[in-house]
Amino acid sequence: MSLEVVQLPALSDNYMYFLRDEATGTNGVVDPSEAGPVLRHLASTELSLNFIMNTHHHHDHVGGNLELKSQTDAKVVGFAGDAHRIPGIDVELNEGDIFSLGESRAEVLFIPGHTLGHIAFHFREDKALFCGDTLFAMGCGRLFEGNPKMMWETLNKFKSLAPGCRVFCGHEYTENNAEFALGVDGDNEKLKKRQARVKELRAQGRPTVPSTLAEEFATNPFLRADEPSLKEFMKMSDETDLSVFTEIRKRKDQF
Repeated sequence: MSLEVVQLPALSDNYMYFLRDEATGTNGVVDPSEAGPVLRHLASTELSLNFIMNTHHHHDHVGGNLELKSQTDAKVVGFAGDAHRIPGIDVELNEGDIFSLGESRAEVLFIPGHTLGHIAFHFREDKALFCGDTLFAMGCGRLFEGNPKMMWETLNKFKSLAPGCRVFCGHEYTENNAEFALGVDGDNEKLKKRQARVKELRAQGRPTVPSTLAEEFATNPFLRADEPSLKEFMKMSDETDLSVFTEIRKRKDQF
């Protein structure tokens, strides 16, 4: 593996990710909500910035695009179908494309639901998934533009990826997500243990991100809407997986 990841906190609860391909010295930043933390990182490390990688168009993920582009000459990378909503876009990507950050290669996954133009960058060899606001630690994004069926199909795409893949999501929402998750999957012992770890980390002011897909498969109720034990806890054993997912999302919106 040659991809180095530095997590840069931003705004109140956002995470940006500075990526460095160690083999070539090529650098990128994922979802720069603001330019300041990235520019400070560049100054302190004396590194350059080659690419600005956006998962979706929301301002807290693209707010730093234009300032960073003007200061560094980095190229902006995003979903072709959302080019009109990605400030400064230079490189337009689609599902299945390979984006090369030096020798580190990311498969582009089209993952609509939170928005209609959301993508993820999956660095298979480096076991790293940058999924923006689609998948969170023990959560998933609100359906601002998509519908439950769309998001359920999107989340199921992740089940084909390696369980050891690290999940780099866009926000520190984990403590709240864990509390909610227990309300719909309260017999899940792995979830209870994970909540305890999360509380400890947050009490120390430490991040809970990244997680792994294995952790999410075991404790994220939005990925587990097809699990009989969760359905039983919710008293929805006879309901379809999609109906259960829809109900979980509805309850989270009201939580």
